Amino acid sequence: MTADYITGFFFEAIKVTLLLSAPMLLAGLVVGLLVSIFQSVTSINEMTLAFIPKMLAVALALIVFFPWMMQTLVSFTEQMFAGMNHYIR
Repeated sequence: MTADYITGFFFEAIKVTLLLSAPMLLAGLVVGLLVSIFQSVTSINEMTLAFIPKMLAVALALIVFFPWMMQTLVSFTEQMFAGMNHYIR
């Protein structure tokens, strides 16, 4: 294994991690921002009003993006195992 291979592998692993977490994080961010604006406008300071919609948005994003996430993860795993036998000696 060379240093370039290890660096490339870690770069790809971080890229896949960011890609897989982005839909849920963005859904939580958008819903959290909308709830915060709503709370500011109406002067309602209820903690569950901020927490429950974010939880539902993250769960919905997970359900919607799950097939794409699994395909991305399977593709990364296949590439990892395909390249592994070349570097193991």
